[in-house]
Amino acid sequence: MRTLTLPGGARAAVVAAEWHDAFGVVTSGRVQLELRDGEPGPVLGPDAGFWLSGTGVRALRNPGRRTARVRVFTPGAVTRQSAHPVRQLPDDGDDMNSTKDTEIVAGPASGQPSRTRRLRGLAGTGLIATLAAMVTTTLAAALARGAGVDFEIPDGGETIPVPGIAVVTGVFSVVGVVIAVALLRWSARPADRFVWTTVALTALSLVPPLISGANAATITALLGLHLVAAAVMIPVLARSLRTRTD
Repeated sequence: MRTLTLPGGARAAVVAAEWHDAFGVVTSGRVQLELRDGEPGPVLGPDAGFWLSGTGVRALRNPGRRTARVRVFTPGAVTRQSAHPVRQLPDDGDDMNSTKDTEIVAGPASGQPSRTRRLRGLAGTGLIATLAAMVTTTLAAALARGAGVDFEIPDGGETIPVPGIAVVTGVFSVVGVVIAVALLRWSARPADRFVWTTVALTALSLVPPLISGANAATITALLGLHLVAAAVMIPVLARSLRTRTD
């Protein structure tokens, strides 16, 4: 019997000879199965049992921050060599398979970027998306202005300039990037939490135009600009978060 330890973000390749007739049980944390084509497979929680022989699974990965452990039971107690560092634990007597318990600690996935690189990569993606959102909303506002939308707000008699729309889009997009970076740093499910948070904030952002007292054309245009910016930012950052937590 052996214990496979996967620190947060670690990946352990599945060697067919080591998993032949072996039965694994997740004892703590979460373990994601990586399929033959590299696509993410199901995520197994504590007490989940599985066989890997003949399944086509090529690796086990820890998708979260918390250390995951898998208890591996092998009939016949055949000791096999591993490419990972192995530490022999003290022999506490006979276990259920009459074998010694070895702990295999998997290191970070090969080529997996460090936390700093992941955060910087996400921030870079977010800034590019921010520029794209600013350009998109500016063009949309210019088209609306050309179609006769005055963007006049009755309170104070002010008219929203097209460059002002670009600035507001940029400010709120940067806020979205900051939220994404924070969730990648501290959340175990950053992509899901980011989508929930930003969708809720987008819904709240639709309230001011509705109560502004502007004419119907201006309200419709402002609502559309909010949704356009969200449609640019949210999918890009959510996809980037999923990529960096696989």
